[in-house]
Amino acid sequence: MATSEPPAHEGHPSHGTRQEPVLGTPKVAAGENRAAPVVSPASPSGAAPAPEPRIDFDSAASSGPAAPDVKAPDGRMIEDTPISATATPVASDPTQSAPETTESPKTKPAKPPRESRGQAKARKRAERLARDPRAAAKAAEKKRPSHGARHPAVVIGSAIFTILLFLTVGGGLVAWYGQLKYAAPGPLPAEKNVFIPRGQGSRDIADLLERQGVIDNWLLFMVAQQLAHRGQPLQAGEYIFKPRVSLEKVLDALADGRVIQHQITIPEGLTTQQIVARLMDSDLLTGTPRMPLEGTLLPETYNIVRGTSRDEVLKRMASDQQKLVRDLWAKRASDLPLKTPQEMVVLASIVEKETGKPDERPKVAAVFINRLARKMRLQSDPTIIYGIAGGKGVLGRPISRADITNPTPYNTYAIDGLPPGPIGNPGRDSLAAVANPAKTKDLYFVADGTGGHVFSETLEQHNRNVARWREIEAEARTKAQSGVPTSNTGVGTGDSAPAAPAAPRAPSN
Repeated sequence: MATSEPPAHEGHPSHGTRQEPVLGTPKVAAGENRAAPVVSPASPSGAAPAPEPRIDFDSAASSGPAAPDVKAPDGRMIEDTPISATATPVASDPTQSAPETTESPKTKPAKPPRESRGQAKARKRAERLARDPRAAAKAAEKKRPSHGARHPAVVIGSAIFTILLFLTVGGGLVAWYGQLKYAAPGPLPAEKNVFIPRGQGSRDIADLLERQGVIDNWLLFMVAQQLAHRGQPLQAGEYIFKPRVSLEKVLDALADGRVIQHQITIPEGLTTQQIVARLMDSDLLTGTPRMPLEGTLLPETYNIVRGTSRDEVLKRMASDQQKLVRDLWAKRASDLPLKTPQEMVVLASIVEKETGKPDERPKVAAVFINRLARKMRLQSDPTIIYGIAGGKGVLGRPISRADITNPTPYNTYAIDGLPPGPIGNPGRDSLAAVANPAKTKDLYFVADGTGGHVFSETLEQHNRNVARWREIEAEARTKAQSGVPTSNTGVGTGDSAPAAPAAPRAPSN
């Protein structure tokens, strides 16, 4: 029975052309290496079957849309089967056996290198991003800086912020360390006196303290002065630092000027020349002073610091004396025969030399005030000595008869009234005694042999007191010649007992 042949354009296998697969609904996704086997039906004419076409789905998937499902001529769906190689025609000779496939011996795959933790973490992240396209897109966005982040102003601002942050943190650490060192015990092992000369700057003082072992870092000292004391000037002088004294206490002492206070005492009645000589002997003071006028200094005990100039001490003594004289003159007795404050100072210098007992000074001052009121000569031995020795203050020998009659400007045995100037620097008590003397009628006094004096109103009483004084002197000479120790006869500050004042003189016209 004859059969009709399909048209040539249908690609029947009897024509030796490649059979086109019947296209159906695509089931193979792009990129998958899957293919369906081709089933070739028997030829109706009994001819040898045409070679089975093989479809390279890998090439099809890579070059175009996904390969469609393939149907057999009887309408059956051909299952997808992965194809690992490109389709090649098969020999049409039925008698020819299929070519033997020689399989290559299986080789053991090489062991992959062991990956580190970082590599494993990166691989897992890459796999996660491959499974999630959205996450991959977001990661790419994060890696790509925005246009605003790349703006020069943003870059500069970020750099400034970083620098400021660094400075803030660094400054905080430095401040913490500085505060710790500021209050910590210092390196000084034992108590020490340190003298800081005048005119020294902060750096010079810091270097000096570091050399003396009081501090261990001059730079920290400078910084602490600026921060803790706001650059307050440091005071010169002599300081005493205790063992292990902290930097804080050192700066407090220097800023407040807590220097060691020394005392210098100037006795009453010394001449100006004698006072300057005492100041020159002190190693606490500096400089060579000018010689002040006689009677312008106030003998006192003064607090000084090491390095004080001698001129400064003399200026202080003169200032204190002027203030005291003004106050006493304003409160003086109303009946004084003195015209000026200078006359009060001159008479006080004589009183100071006549007695060393404070309770006698008002009485001695009253004798001289009464004599001045009666125009009598003062007849004071210390004025004889000053007229001869001057500022040296001492004669070095007893007063002689020739000395008494020697008419010097200061010899009150030879002149009327007061001498032209003070014979020394009177103290506070003598100045006060002259300003307000005792209310007595005494005109004479003489030493009593005990360090004090005997006072009298008349010349007759005075002569008896002088005779008694001569006996005391004779006894003292006899004991001295026999080697028997003698007590102090108490003749006062003069070299001999005061001579008996002369009788009152009539006022001169």
